[in-house]
Amino acid sequence: MEFRLWIGLWSAFFCLVLVATDASFLVKYFTRFTEEGFSCLISFIFIYDAFKKMIKLAHHYPINSEYNMENITQYECLCMAPSILENESELIDDPVEDPSMWYLNYTGLAQNQSWSRLTKSECLMYKGELVGKACNYVPDITLMSFILFFGTYTTSMCLKKFKTSPFFPTTVRKLISDFAIILAILIFCGVDVFVGVDTPKLIVPSEFKPTSPNRGWFVPPFGGNPWWVYLASGLPALLVTILIFMDQQITAVIVNRKEHKLKKGAGYHLDLFWVAVLMVVCSFMGLPWYVAATVISIAHIDSLKMETETSAPGEQPKFLGVREQRVTGVLVFILTGLSVFMSPILKFIPMPVLYGVFLYMGVASLNGVQFMDRLKLLLMPAKHQPDLVYLRHVPLRKVHLFTFVQILCLALLWILKSTVAAIIFPVMILALVAVRKAMDCMFSQHDLSFLDDVIPEKDKKKKEDEKKKKCGSMDSDTED
Repeated sequence: MEFRLWIGLWSAFFCLVLVATDASFLVKYFTRFTEEGFSCLISFIFIYDAFKKMIKLAHHYPINSEYNMENITQYECLCMAPSILENESELIDDPVEDPSMWYLNYTGLAQNQSWSRLTKSECLMYKGELVGKACNYVPDITLMSFILFFGTYTTSMCLKKFKTSPFFPTTVRKLISDFAIILAILIFCGVDVFVGVDTPKLIVPSEFKPTSPNRGWFVPPFGGNPWWVYLASGLPALLVTILIFMDQQITAVIVNRKEHKLKKGAGYHLDLFWVAVLMVVCSFMGLPWYVAATVISIAHIDSLKMETETSAPGEQPKFLGVREQRVTGVLVFILTGLSVFMSPILKFIPMPVLYGVFLYMGVASLNGVQFMDRLKLLLMPAKHQPDLVYLRHVPLRKVHLFTFVQILCLALLWILKSTVAAIIFPVMILALVAVRKAMDCMFSQHDLSFLDDVIPEKDKKKKEDEKKKKCGSMDSDTED
């Protein structure tokens, strides 16, 4: 913990140096290629971890796929006395001659207790053996968990899209859409209670205190390591700083895209300054370091979007902008802090429901990402391809080559993250900028202006259509 504290202090110092030297100007090198590579990686991690946790749960509560109704009378599970002794000197008599006489106080089981009447936990506590075909299978829990998992995800997606539904007034549709996730959680918590299957629940502490009993609220900075460790911790701190800088700045760039129509100025340096200050506090208290959290930030900006309240049949609402305020951000983190006092309620939330929320957040943050649209083009015949502006000006093979380079970079980052070389992962994130710069040799600036431009797709397409329409009208006038 002391070593981690010094890494955090060095990282905070490096971040303050970046703030003082106006290093946030480097975001001009973060093009759509870098943004999408980083945000897609974070989204894929959310999706992968959700499925990974569910598969791990299925291994913990396995399903008996060989179950046969004809053999139902053979399925049982009994607790038997241990047949192999660790210390034969504790034997009273030969168990073959007298099975009732085993050994003295070896298991701690009372003399008047019967092994067959013990529960599973009691049987294992007294070192007994579980014998029978039904001992290792708990099918209901796994099946119910997957129902909760996919049910939460599907319901969240459907309720989020409910604002475009033809049913109910606009206010009701918008209210349901805004609270889609919390409604999905409440619905499937109710399903879990109604069915009554003992699915794994969220583990929350019973009291408010540090997780480890071996430390207090604050980590002491000195005394646990040699003096040179305080200087050596600057090296891993440099890698942490790169990762935090990339996470913070790329998230800020995504949030401040032109398509969001934000009016207030961006505070790149101010945000990084507060990240540095909070890193010092979190390091001293042993808390997780504070970052922008790309997926959560994108979800937040999506929830604040304003659209026209149209009443014409079949007319789609138009995006007006984002409600720029600090109320929701402050309230979200106040409620997050207060959630530590909600453990009596939170402990009833099934873990599969939360994994379903993770899956939803990972998938939802991929919406509108040009990389995902180009991935679909790989499997789509030319006659079914949508009218995208970059397909009008860039050859399809160039579009596929650009997509292939992004896939290769994401694959390398994923492999690196999953191996022992993950410590240099932040440097490889930074290498995305260098890869994008090298792509100037593979693609013309004309192609890159359409494939890697930050101008929103719909705005570019709209301007081009207007230009064509204007040129068409001028040509007709000339002919007349």
